[in-house]
Amino acid sequence: MKDIAERAGVSPSAVSFALNGRTGVSEGTRARVHQVAAELGWQPNSAARALSGERAGCVGLVLARPARTLGVESFFLQLVSGIQEALSTHHTALLFQVVEDLATECATYRRWWAERRVDGVLVVDPRTEDPRPTLLTTLGLPAVVIGALSAEPVAADPTGGPGTEGPPEGPETEGPSADEAREGAEDAEDPDAAAPPWLSTVWADDAAAMRSIVDHLYALGHRRIVHIAGLPGLAHTERRVRALRTEADRLGLDPAQVRSVPTDYSDTEGAAATRRLLDATAPPTAIIYDNDVMAVAGASVAAERGVPVPAALSLVAWDDSALCRVTHPRLTSLARDTPRFGRLAAEELLALLDGAPTRQVQAELPRLVVRESTGRVGAE
Repeated sequence: MKDIAERAGVSPSAVSFALNGRTGVSEGTRARVHQVAAELGWQPNSAARALSGERAGCVGLVLARPARTLGVESFFLQLVSGIQEALSTHHTALLFQVVEDLATECATYRRWWAERRVDGVLVVDPRTEDPRPTLLTTLGLPAVVIGALSAEPVAADPTGGPGTEGPPEGPETEGPSADEAREGAEDAEDPDAAAPPWLSTVWADDAAAMRSIVDHLYALGHRRIVHIAGLPGLAHTERRVRALRTEADRLGLDPAQVRSVPTDYSDTEGAAATRRLLDATAPPTAIIYDNDVMAVAGASVAAERGVPVPAALSLVAWDDSALCRVTHPRLTSLARDTPRFGRLAAEELLALLDGAPTRQVQAELPRLVVRESTGRVGAE
């Protein structure tokens, strides 16, 4: 400010008024100050502005997953690209961090809140036992959860289709402002004490997506179907597992022949699980993989064992990607616009920061794209 004031020929206080859009200086002085500031390459200090009660101009995203599982998985890269696209149009930065576990993720939120590093956060991978909603509410940190919080299959809103704003678990509620919640957090005796949730949620219907896969495989004659699932304890993993059981019951399938196997989402565990299944006395005739990386690894194992796909084994990937389209045979997959999903979540968070009420928004339903990796049982 001293440098700008000296070059513009005004006082430092006049520079402060001009740059912060306050009254007390003429329009001519304001224009001159802004011109000099631009010439000097001045930018507002986000940390200082946050400490003075203004926005930091940044939102956070913490991912508590093994880093080795992220290198080739396209979902999070596409999700982040969509998030960044929405944030960039509002000149808002994304602070992204990968940590080893949920406890470290919660500690990161506490540190960011104490340092006023971010204005809000995007939360991924909701857990069945999840401390984050209560923590973020207590801290007063605006948040949007990507994925339904409940492990129970969520019923679709009968009044609307994908993209409708319908609260699947309760009425739409308006939470306190960030400043009000922050003041409450500073007065709280226990920062982890239970508090009514006030965060928004953006979710997709995993149960309906699983139903579309099982219906497709059942129509092809498959009765031994195994789901190679992701990490246990994640709400969407549990929803998919329960949805598979529900569909098996509905179709009268043997529960011993239709089951789920947990993994860490990696190609290594996906391949290992596939080998164990193919070595069984009565191997499955169809396998559903919770991501594209494991599905490609499973296809490689089938080729290595001489198991023809789809004549002897049908394969389905939960997330479509370039990997699914270049593998031979090409993989039947669930496709959705993941960047759009990320944009929707980021836009919801930006709306929260502008004072909009919290809400639960259903994203588009993933659609099953049938390719050469699925076929009738015993077909040549």
